[in-house]
Amino acid sequence: MARIRTIKPEAFSSESLAAVSITAERTFFGLLTQADDHGRFRDQSAVIAGLLWSLRPEHGPIEVEDDLTQLAGNELICRYEGEDGKRYLHIVTFSKHQKVNRPSGVRHPNCPYHDGGRVPLTSPLARGGLREASVHHQAPAPELAPTSHAASMIPVSTGQDGFSEPSAQHQQEVREPAPSPHGPDLGPRIMDLGSPLGGASAPATPQTATAQQLVAEYAAACGKRPPEKVLGHVGREISKLLHEGIDPDHIRAGVDRMRLKSLYPSLLPSLVNEAMNPPQAAAGARRTPQPYTNPADAEAAYGGQL
Repeated sequence: MARIRTIKPEAFSSESLAAVSITAERTFFGLLTQADDHGRFRDQSAVIAGLLWSLRPEHGPIEVEDDLTQLAGNELICRYEGEDGKRYLHIVTFSKHQKVNRPSGVRHPNCPYHDGGRVPLTSPLARGGLREASVHHQAPAPELAPTSHAASMIPVSTGQDGFSEPSAQHQQEVREPAPSPHGPDLGPRIMDLGSPLGGASAPATPQTATAQQLVAEYAAACGKRPPEKVLGHVGREISKLLHEGIDPDHIRAGVDRMRLKSLYPSLLPSLVNEAMNPPQAAAGARRTPQPYTNPADAEAAYGGQL
C-alpha cells in the first residue's frame, strides 16, 4: 500500500541523484511512496512501471529496468534475492531520511547486505567511479624484500605491511618465491631467459585489456569526447564485465554497438550478450513466399502442353 513520504530539500542537490537520469530520479522518488516502512519493495520492473508510470506509456518496464540499474549502480537502491527465491530491492538511505511514526511489521525479507552485514558485490565499483581494472585483474609486479636471507625472498605487495609470515598460504619456510598467478612460471631467476636453457616453462601470455584501455578506445572512436559522467558510467559497466571474466573482444563489440546506436551505458551488458550469443534463425523456419512470375520461355517451362 502506497504511503505519504518526505522529500528533503537537499535531495535536489544530491550528487548521487545527479549521477542518474531524470527518469531514474523520478522512479527513485516514486519508490519512496511504494516501499514498506523499512524501505523494501518487490524488484519487478513491470509492476513498478504500472504503479509509477501508468500515464506515461512510453516509459514501460524496459525503461524502468534501466532506471533501477542506474539507481543500483550509484548505490541508491540495493537489489537482492530473498530466502523465498524472489527478487527485492531496498532503498539504502530510507531509514536515514524517512521517520515513520508507527512502522508496520516486516513485509519483505531483510536486505542481506545492509541488514545482514554482507558487503554488496557492486559497492567497490559504484562508489569509486572509473578505477584501474588492474585492481581486479592484474596485480602489481611483486617486489623483493631487501634482505639476504633466502627465506625472506617473498613477493611483498604494496599496502600489505602487516604480514610477518613468509607465506599466507603455506605456514613453512619457502626457499624460492612462488610464481605469480598473473604471469607464466619463468623458472629460476639466475638463468638467462634468452638462452635455450633458460628454464621458461611457458611462453608469455598476452596482456589482458583493462577497463581504462577499453574506455579510451571508446572515447577515441567517438566524434567528440563524451562527458566525464558518461565515460565513468561506461567504465563501471566494463569493469563489472571484465570482473566476470568476459572476453574483452566481446566487450569491444558491445561498446561499438552502444556507440553506433547512441544507447545508455546501462544497456552495455545486453549488447555484450548479443555479441556473445548472436540471434540465430529458428530451425525449420518458414520460408518467405515469393511472388509468382511468368517464365521467360513458356514452351520450355511447360513442355509444350500449352
